[in-house]
Amino acid sequence: MKIFIIAGEESGDILGADLMASFKKRYKKDTDLIFRGIGGNRMQNEGLVSLFPMNELSVMGIFEVAPKIPHLLKRIKQTADAIEIFQPDLLITIDSPDFCFRVAKQIKNRQISIPFKVHYVAPSVWAWRPKRAKKIAELYNAVLCLFPFEPPYFEAEGMLAEFVGHPMSKLLKDIKSEDFLNKQEISEKIKIGLLLGSRQGEIDRMAPVFLNALKLILVETKDIVLICPTLPHLEEKVRGIIAGAKLGIPVLIISDPAEKFQAMKSCDVAMATSGTVGLELCILGTPHVIAYKMNALTYEIGKRMITTKYAHLGNIIMQAGIVPEFIQDEATPQAISSAILDLMKNETIRQDQIGSFKIINDKIRGTDDLSPSDRCISFILEKMKS
Repeated sequence: MKIFIIAGEESGDILGADLMASFKKRYKKDTDLIFRGIGGNRMQNEGLVSLFPMNELSVMGIFEVAPKIPHLLKRIKQTADAIEIFQPDLLITIDSPDFCFRVAKQIKNRQISIPFKVHYVAPSVWAWRPKRAKKIAELYNAVLCLFPFEPPYFEAEGMLAEFVGHPMSKLLKDIKSEDFLNKQEISEKIKIGLLLGSRQGEIDRMAPVFLNALKLILVETKDIVLICPTLPHLEEKVRGIIAGAKLGIPVLIISDPAEKFQAMKSCDVAMATSGTVGLELCILGTPHVIAYKMNALTYEIGKRMITTKYAHLGNIIMQAGIVPEFIQDEATPQAISSAILDLMKNETIRQDQIGSFKIINDKIRGTDDLSPSDRCISFILEKMKS
């Protein structure tokens, strides 16, 4: 089987690597599978030779993307060319809809014949631009959904859609914090997590807000250690920003992927840039708040399209504001520090969050003992036969 697989950012690289590993379990001989595509370190460790560096695709927001449009268009054409030459039996695109859907559209326009095309991680049609479901149905045979409420949106357009469970639920289930805490010798301190995001633009916007919030928290107590998980290629930038804040407290910057989730679970509370990390913190059981600021024009355009009340996936799943959200003008140091102090001092507020996290985990886990990637492969192979 020839499989072309595309991931455009860190979370997609994790999903892609898991899919590749599940395929290799089904096809015992390496010669039975040929992978081509775009991916990061994890997918490359599973045997993918990436067409170009995956991090070129990690851009977000109308005005952030605009300067890179010529280069992205070149990469879209390059990817479609590679697919046309490779002639895969199966195309899998993972998240990154702005890139992946344009590649899929070129495939359709060129009339490149691919027996089965599937997109993994359903775009948030329930949150904004619901008409996208129809457009996606014109490009793919199927969509694989991480949340149980998503398939009906796509099935209404005559598309195959399957809830496969959220991979983080299984991946993070057995994460322990004890080894990390003992290694760092910080068990006795109040541990505040700072998660600034995976894109440089996010870090530039959110770091001043969060660090000023932390300074307000430090007025209340100095017995704090700051834990800041980040990506290896962003470590130097993050280290410089935090050093410049002159906080006067111990700071642990964690860029080793093997320690990331242990560090997050070790935190008593956390401040996070809105994104997948919010759901990860829910699964790990770490009380937290989220915030997000974007280019003002991007925000003004985007807020007119959004149909959901909440930004945090946990809040959307629960249909309740269990995790405080501070978006755009509401993302102030005063508001964020107040919410964090509530989680530190008010045990009722803290336990209400933790109790809700357990419910969220149950909802996204799936209904059997299979991993999400194994459910994906079973679904794909079954539908390819039919």
